[in-house]
Amino acid sequence: MRPPWCGRRTRGIPLGLFTLWVATARCLQSQGVSLHIPQPAINATVQDDILLSVDYSCHGVPTIEWKYTSIWGVQKIVEWKAGTPANVSQSHRDRVCTFDNGSIQLFSVGVRDSGYYVITVTEHPGSSQSGTIVLHVSEILYEDLHFVAVFFTLLAAVAVVLISLMWVCNQCAYKFQRRRRYELKESTTEEIEMKDIEC
Repeated sequence: MRPPWCGRRTRGIPLGLFTLWVATARCLQSQGVSLHIPQPAINATVQDDILLSVDYSCHGVPTIEWKYTSIWGVQKIVEWKAGTPANVSQSHRDRVCTFDNGSIQLFSVGVRDSGYYVITVTEHPGSSQSGTIVLHVSEILYEDLHFVAVFFTLLAAVAVVLISLMWVCNQCAYKFQRRRRYELKESTTEEIEMKDIEC
């Protein structure tokens, strides 16, 4: 005996078409962009080279964009697609290097580079992912102290040289005065002797 549903036409969506639709929807969902930031906060000192490390995954070729936000405003740093040359802003030209995984490296950072660095990875309109790295750049204290120490050492050396010169000049002046007195005394003694002889 045949099953009661066999040979009948099903109403609505056929089961095979429904299964294909569900599989396609799941596949499209899995094609979104995922972004991983291993170090969301970085502390650095002046003149350091900093790697803003990220890693993304997607099925297409995404557009990667980095922006910098600070108390001075928002500015675009760089934008590129994997495998194409990067479009670097004028403010960061010769100061940034891009990598295929979306990371960038900043060379010789300064205090003004402190702020929020936002990466946006866009695969196609409606499929994008953003992340933020906070960078804090501080001055190198020991270099300032080193400069002050060198400056004071130089001042002390100059002071020692000047004091030595003053001492030498004082000794020369003292010897000159003694000699002058001796010469005056000699001449006075000779004059007295001459007067005694004449008398």
